[in-house]
Amino acid sequence: MVTFYGSELPSRLMLGTAQYPSPKVLAEAFRRSGAGIATVSVRREAAGGEGGAFWDLVRELGVRLLPNTAGCHTAREAVTTARMARELFGTDWIKLEVIGHADTLQPDPWGLVEAARILSDDGFKVFPYTTEDLVLAERLIEAGCEVLMPWGAPIGTGLGLANRYGLRSLRAQFPQVPMVVDAGLGRPSQAAEAMEMGFDAVLLNTAVAKADDPAAMAEGFARAVEAGRLGYEAGAMEPRDMAAPSTPLIGKAFLA
Repeated sequence: MVTFYGSELPSRLMLGTAQYPSPKVLAEAFRRSGAGIATVSVRREAAGGEGGAFWDLVRELGVRLLPNTAGCHTAREAVTTARMARELFGTDWIKLEVIGHADTLQPDPWGLVEAARILSDDGFKVFPYTTEDLVLAERLIEAGCEVLMPWGAPIGTGLGLANRYGLRSLRAQFPQVPMVVDAGLGRPSQAAEAMEMGFDAVLLNTAVAKADDPAAMAEGFARAVEAGRLGYEAGAMEPRDMAAPSTPLIGKAFLA
């Protein structure tokens, strides 16, 4: 179980809903993964006129909906899109994206904080897509965000955890803040590593939707997330430079 903004969810895996071959494949991926949250681009649904159909699909899946402001490049755009999402889907949860760099899709820190403050004051429960920057994280928390979503790597790259030091530092600096590693994960092992670091959940889309078998990949990520979390909670051993015998010498018989 994981809790965001006072709501308890059954799974630490969150899945996006874009790029799947068909609605049937999408539904099967969610079923096999057990994911508790589905994200959807408000702009894509509004532009295609498919908001009602998508909501019907999500309702049948029995998962929580997290609309996002993907494609927004200014705080004003993001705020307008978030308010559209609240009307369209009837939720005050919003994944906030304010893109500042066209090639890497890296968030615009100034626009992100501005939009987060406006939306928090407007009653939204904001999930900001951010980098691992400690100062930006602090500003987002001050703006009212109770959850952070640092990237693992640029969206859609599959590079995994590109800045392990930065992510570990972020996790250690704000131990009580729920954090979701969002974007850049390409393999289940990368999701497990994020969970072993102590992150609370992971969000991914492309790695599942574009797999040869999306449903099987979704299940693979679900198992990896569970294994990584168990490893973290159990207290995984720290690496060391020198070998240490697993069988003690004390009490061992020696032949003369």
